[in-house]
Amino acid sequence: MMKMDQTDRRILAILQEDATLPVADIGARVGLSPTPCWRRIQKLRASGVIEKTVALVDPRSLGLDLIVFIEVEARDHSSEWQERFLAGVARLPEVLEVVRMAGETDYWLRVAVRDMADFDRFYKELIAAGPLKNVTSKFAMERCKASTAYPVG
Repeated sequence: MMKMDQTDRRILAILQEDATLPVADIGARVGLSPTPCWRRIQKLRASGVIEKTVALVDPRSLGLDLIVFIEVEARDHSSEWQERFLAGVARLPEVLEVVRMAGETDYWLRVAVRDMADFDRFYKELIAAGPLKNVTSKFAMERCKASTAYPVG
């Protein structure tokens, strides 16, 4: 794990808000000239602190109007089952995030689909990914806050 100072953290905060800013602008905001700022950004990338740079898209602009949170309880807790299940959900582009949980729920999925009919189609594909004990779906009514930025302070 890379040791970061306060300047690295400020650079990360800026990049999480707008990764398209020129290095000179980022450097000016953190008190560095462009070259040292660029080197720090490269070091953050090389060490894996910055995983990748992407464009964030409004799901509604793609017709993905239904966000679903799905709780999955595994029927089996073997490594073979886990590999099969995770490979199955990896093939489903609607799955935005998969988190293994502690407690009654084994996995939590965040899914984006067009509508209820699209969700029904997706659900059938999901349950084919592996034998599941229980699947509970919760439908988002309103997106009140959305952020991809982690607190870096």
